Amino acid sequence: MSTPPIIELDRVSIRHEGAARPTPAGVSFEVAPGEVVLILGPSGCGKSTLALALDGLVPHAVPAELEGTVRVAGLDSREHPVGVLSEHVAMVFQDPDAQIVTGTVLDEVCFAPENQLVEASEVLARAERALKLVGLWDRRAENPDTLSGGGRQRLAIACALAMAAPVLVLDEPTANLDPAGIDEVYAVLRELADDDDHAIVLVEHNLDAAVDLVDRVIVLDAAGRLVIDGPARQTLQARADELAALGVWLPVSTLAAMRLRDAGVPIGPLPLTPADLAAALDALPSLPAPLSASSPVRSTALTPAPSLTPAPSLAPPSAIQERSGTVIVAHGLSVRRGGRRGPVVVHDVDLEVAAGEFLAIVGTNGAGKTSLLQALAGVVQAPRGTVDVLGVDPARADVRERARRIGFVFQNPEHQFIAGSVRDELEQGLRLQGLDDAEVTASADRMLRRFGLDELAEQHPFLLSGGQKRRLSVGTALVAGAPVLALDEPTFGQDRARAAELLDMLRSLNDEGTTVLVVTHDLQLVADYATRLAVMRGGRLLGVGPTAELLAGPLIEQAGLRHPPLARATRGLEHHPEWHTVTRMSQLPVAAGGAR
Repeated sequence: MSTPPIIELDRVSIRHEGAARPTPAGVSFEVAPGEVVLILGPSGCGKSTLALALDGLVPHAVPAELEGTVRVAGLDSREHPVGVLSEHVAMVFQDPDAQIVTGTVLDEVCFAPENQLVEASEVLARAERALKLVGLWDRRAENPDTLSGGGRQRLAIACALAMAAPVLVLDEPTANLDPAGIDEVYAVLRELADDDDHAIVLVEHNLDAAVDLVDRVIVLDAAGRLVIDGPARQTLQARADELAALGVWLPVSTLAAMRLRDAGVPIGPLPLTPADLAAALDALPSLPAPLSASSPVRSTALTPAPSLTPAPSLAPPSAIQERSGTVIVAHGLSVRRGGRRGPVVVHDVDLEVAAGEFLAIVGTNGAGKTSLLQALAGVVQAPRGTVDVLGVDPARADVRERARRIGFVFQNPEHQFIAGSVRDELEQGLRLQGLDDAEVTASADRMLRRFGLDELAEQHPFLLSGGQKRRLSVGTALVAGAPVLALDEPTFGQDRARAAELLDMLRSLNDEGTTVLVVTHDLQLVADYATRLAVMRGGRLLGVGPTAELLAGPLIEQAGLRHPPLARATRGLEHHPEWHTVTRMSQLPVAAGGAR
């Protein structure tokens, strides 16, 4: 007798309050105990909404209409409250701050099982095991606010594990994690996956990490309809072109192989991991010469995003023309978290950023990347005289003066939303510049079209999907045309097509003279787009230099990071040593007539 499914969806459609159409739309599938299911689809298709329906938050807590039926362990989600369903499904949200409620790490992990009336000894045993699995046991007495973004994500995962529910639903659990943290999370998930009593439902863009764990792939299209449901490896290899056309992320090794295949390199079946790609390349008797590392960097997407409009003109305001030479200077910069008495998280940093640079700041979770970026942008106050941006101290400049010099995009988009609609959010920065109503409306309209948000112009920003929130947050920084842009994890929550579009826009702005600073954990993004790299560890700057030079040296390992996937595939090739320096997608040979 076959085991009954633990999750059942029957023609499920969900329409958020104020939305014109449901996403997802008419989705049906089942999840059996022991399965690991990956849900893919372009931004805004309803992946996160679907995840919220699996634990009853839709329809009980989120303002949305649910059609169809969701059953969890045989229970109809409409007929049972979230508290009952939580005994069967544990959830890790896209934003960890949305689920942290207590004052210490240990209390946070104990909170849910205590509310389920689990015996105290069992609660503590579960908490200890969960915190050790995610590497936070030694920090159990700390306030969660002292953790980095990645640390809070690991805490959220520990909280879900402590509930001991048979189904674990994770919405982009590694988006804020460094490579070591990602490895830790997937080690935990592999242990759970080996237990046939558990099922895992995963919404994830980072397929390089997830591909070896997943049994099955479910794909939604842009309208939220289920279009693919099949075995993971077979689906990702055999239907890669179809997935690319949908705007879905694919593993970097797969994208690289598709580009090589288009250039006439006989690769097949498509590799899914760096090890697969390395083996496929080394098995070939010859390879075309790689392109120069200085080749122009453009989108690594294999197909264009649909219905893109030309990039709006975002020239710097005439009153603040970007100077040649240095635009940002930090000297002896130290930053404390939480004010004067908080711990020092950035130590004595000296950094200069030249006009027109595309600088990436990298490091492990807790290295001080975000704190450094925030201090440079004036979001947190640095000691007087330690930061200069185009002639002013950003932390002491008024809002209008700072916005004319530097635009900032937070790691969590909701931290910067202040208006009641998407349009109003974009117009705030323009009105600060004193533009007339016609200019404000025209500029906001261009940005709405550029980021695919025109149909959502009157929607409240908090009701957007995670990817839509990220696009809006970047739009608010770009719309005023500041000569310096600082972005914290700008591609978080984006589908492949939109991420490529955003990065190409940043590259175009950079080509036109805008200085771009990016904090990211995505070292493939760094390799493909950044001209210069700053590497941090323990709040200190280990080194700054040209991206290709630093990626080829020992500093990446010294910082506790891993080389980007393409570099991991090429640097160990036995039969093609001329490929050892290939780190960027733009170095791969292309088909006659150029890359797709």
